[in-house]
Amino acid sequence: MRLQFLMGPALAVMASPTAAAESVKIGLITKFPVPFYSTMEEAAKKYAADHPGIELVTGQGQSATDIEGQIALIESMVTQGVKGLAITPVDPTVAPALDKAVAAGIKVVLVDNSIPGWKGQTALVSTNNLNGGKIAGEFLKTKLKDGDKIAILEGVPGVPALDERVTGMMEGLGGVKVDVVAKGATNCTLELGTSVTEDILTANPDLKAIYAACGPPIPGAVKSLANANIANDKIILVGFDACCGELEAIRAGTEDASVAQFPARMGELGIATVVKAIHGDPVDANVDTGAGLVTPENVKDFE
Repeated sequence: MRLQFLMGPALAVMASPTAAAESVKIGLITKFPVPFYSTMEEAAKKYAADHPGIELVTGQGQSATDIEGQIALIESMVTQGVKGLAITPVDPTVAPALDKAVAAGIKVVLVDNSIPGWKGQTALVSTNNLNGGKIAGEFLKTKLKDGDKIAILEGVPGVPALDERVTGMMEGLGGVKVDVVAKGATNCTLELGTSVTEDILTANPDLKAIYAACGPPIPGAVKSLANANIANDKIILVGFDACCGELEAIRAGTEDASVAQFPARMGELGIATVVKAIHGDPVDANVDTGAGLVTPENVKDFE
């Protein structure tokens, strides 16, 4: 199944003959330490290793809300003399630091999510998060009926990519008029996924479904359901990212589905796009890295 996403036109960005002709220093900054971003970083390192002339410098924040840490990393990359920067921005407030990078002549490619209203990026390399959310909503539409109660485990409210996943999910439900009885911010952590789900279950014993806008809270939600002695078939659980224990949960039947992104592709295309921009080659303003629905029937295709 992955091959259908890896053979699209976006791969043309990786084929620039100019990319390997000159040595360039490039920075990669990812949000925080979870498998999703580790996979992205490893793929970027492999791409750099496979393309002589690319010197890759990496950095990572401490959490999904580590704004100051990410700003410090941006400033460090500028000081180190990178010519291009691929970054998964943790929050729109990092934009002024990126403005300074752009003013220094650095090509900035946003990866995984955008910064609304910011015009300094050369390109955005990401999943179409709105469409990904629609995939989740369309799945839930087959399982729910009018009046069913659902809850949403948000990521970090205000982060566009995460908010779009919720908006898209509601759009994907189409004409099914569900009752959203609870929303809770999880900062994309397992710990808050656990505690927020516990609170939701206590207040809503007749809940029919839980949707999570990112992967790490899902194992927490699974744990909370088990602790409450709720059978796997009583509440539909759908996530986003297909990471951080989700594939295992889907195989075990404790999670019904998740929208998979392709972080390795983000890492590869993020670095490839930066290199092309540095060398003056044309790049697409938006590079869609694809998404797919993982279910028990096809989970083996995503392993």
